[in-house]
Amino acid sequence: MHSDAVGGETRITILVDNEAGAGLEAEHGFALWLETDGRRILFDTGQGGVLPANAHILGIEPTRADHLVLSHGHYDHSGGLASLLQQGPGCTLHCHPGVVSPRYSIRNRTVKSLQMPAEALKALDRFPRGQLRWVQQPVRLGATVGLTGPIGRETIFEDAGGPFFLDRAGHRPDPVEDDLALWVRARDGLIVCVGCAHAGLINTLRQVQHLNDGMRIQAVIGGFHLLNASSDRLEQTADALHRLAPDRIVPCHCTGEAAIEALRRAFGKRCRPGMAGMICRFEAAEQ
Repeated sequence: MHSDAVGGETRITILVDNEAGAGLEAEHGFALWLETDGRRILFDTGQGGVLPANAHILGIEPTRADHLVLSHGHYDHSGGLASLLQQGPGCTLHCHPGVVSPRYSIRNRTVKSLQMPAEALKALDRFPRGQLRWVQQPVRLGATVGLTGPIGRETIFEDAGGPFFLDRAGHRPDPVEDDLALWVRARDGLIVCVGCAHAGLINTLRQVQHLNDGMRIQAVIGGFHLLNASSDRLEQTADALHRLAPDRIVPCHCTGEAAIEALRRAFGKRCRPGMAGMICRFEAAEQ
């Protein structure tokens, strides 16, 4: 396996986001391309509408991924799966079994399906079982990169982030148990990639530290799903982040404008909102 990253660095490119740089397209969705530890990793696929064009403009070929990771099964992270899998990539696909579950949001009696699109479900069903890994515990993808597996819900101020349900009637709350995150050991600490952080951003970061002997958090990138968060939750999230003291905070996708502003006030230049086309580089960990 080979990586295009220079000099052993970890390079993370945002391929899909609600915001986009010049010449790129935006959509409500999220996808990252990671080059690290001699591997190419596609983390989420967005809805599928802008991934191919953005990747082409950025000189990235998603079908060359060694690993494809789904952070959870919502349509805005899994919608690009069908076209990718139909092209027959030789990658290993990692996701929790819950990604295939029907799920809904219910607001003001309006029911919206959030589940993986039908074409993506069909493509997943046809995907070679030898290349599919159901993630139900922490997994290593290499010496310095891994997946959290299901994330423990320990904080009292974090929840799944919305009116999510496993049924259309709203009788069965959906805790989004399939939510998982990816971590990379870099020279100056851990880089954590989250899709929506439905398990809670702080729960996620603490679990990553637990899996890495308490190593410090250097950076966190992705959707923090704080768009529905109360001011109390935002305050407690910022306080917990201050204690973790990351150097770089890159809120994307579902973080929400109010939360992004709160994080910028709290962390200044350490917080830089993401967008499609942004590239983050980190020096590699010593082996």
